[in-house]
Amino acid sequence: MKKKQLLVIGLVWPEPTSSAAGTRILQLIDLFLAQHFEITFASAAQESEFSFDLASKEIHKKSIALNSSDFDVFVKELNPDIVLFDRYISEEQFGWRVTENCPDAVRVLDTEDLHCLRLERQNSVKKSNNFQLEDLLLSEIAKREIASIYRCDLTLMISEFEMNLLQQLFKIDEALLHYLPMFYEPIPQDNLLSFEDKKDFIFIGNFIHEPNWDAVMQLKKVIWPQIKKQLPHAKLNIYGAYPSQKVLQLHNEKEGFLIHGRAENAQEVIGNSRVMLAPLRFGAGQKGKLLEAMQTGTCSVTTTIGSEGISEDDHWNGNVTDDFTAFSSLAVNLYEDEAFWNQKQHIGFEIVAKYHVNRFTEEFEQRILKLEKDLIIHRQFNFIGNLLNQHQFQSTKFMSKWIEEKNKKS
Repeated sequence: MKKKQLLVIGLVWPEPTSSAAGTRILQLIDLFLAQHFEITFASAAQESEFSFDLASKEIHKKSIALNSSDFDVFVKELNPDIVLFDRYISEEQFGWRVTENCPDAVRVLDTEDLHCLRLERQNSVKKSNNFQLEDLLLSEIAKREIASIYRCDLTLMISEFEMNLLQQLFKIDEALLHYLPMFYEPIPQDNLLSFEDKKDFIFIGNFIHEPNWDAVMQLKKVIWPQIKKQLPHAKLNIYGAYPSQKVLQLHNEKEGFLIHGRAENAQEVIGNSRVMLAPLRFGAGQKGKLLEAMQTGTCSVTTTIGSEGISEDDHWNGNVTDDFTAFSSLAVNLYEDEAFWNQKQHIGFEIVAKYHVNRFTEEFEQRILKLEKDLIIHRQFNFIGNLLNQHQFQSTKFMSKWIEEKNKKS
């Protein structure tokens, strides 16, 4: 019997050692492999030395080009049953070509996080504005992202907060959405270091991701000096892929503010640390670093943005605050109070247990099967999606065709 075909169109090639986004797409691929799909991963990006070896999972690779009808030939020949776009941008670039050449393919969008939410929060922080969720209704990025959601048959949401936001603020039908967070396997507690054996503080995050760079600056300027005054022998180890020169220049041995760059084993360096600091002032989605801290038995101090999409602020493996003066004192207390730290560590184990893959596999499989079976009816009731595919999306199509013709002449 011929295997069903899944085509994944990625904005970039997966790098699970660089970002949570890389881990996320590989987890989705594993779910489809468990359903016996044959998988092709296609991207217009350049691979790097840190790109995941897709051949190790028997996944086919295909380099594709933007604004090229070569993709039309490729996708028509592949004739996938399902096409998974890893971000709304990928859907904008290639969705109309999939629709034209493979109209019967189920189109699935993985938001990673709501880009519009992250970017509007970022703009508000930079402008010192008080962000309100209603501001998203005026966001140009939101218009593009929501249109992409409507054009697809199903959108996977990593955060319940964002799923509720789409339903309540943008009035998107729940039939178009599916909650599917990132997955974490609990580590046996006997394999984890104790309070006494763990030491120092840690921050980890891809430096290309703007929320991480901003958080490091808050640590450097505001939070770490206050902690260092109370804990003069403590160190803050900062890890992250793609550190620029401006990041590396923050390294200061005397201050105990140590920039290490990429972590060869993120789980190990997090697990060796006593407290993770994540002063995120903006962002969206699920913060993988904080779930990894829970997984490895390391407590954390973060903001409401950091805890969003994971657990309620009062049920956390440490502390949640948006006051950076309080942030420092809470971090010191968590670092020194063994009984409190152990209590909070246990809460972390409770939280991370909610994200075991077994809790989501069957429901996701059934959702995909039902969508394949009832696709015509499903699309019939997605009137706005039909409208967008009929009209608004044509601007992207004809711009792409114009660029393609222009490239031929140059």
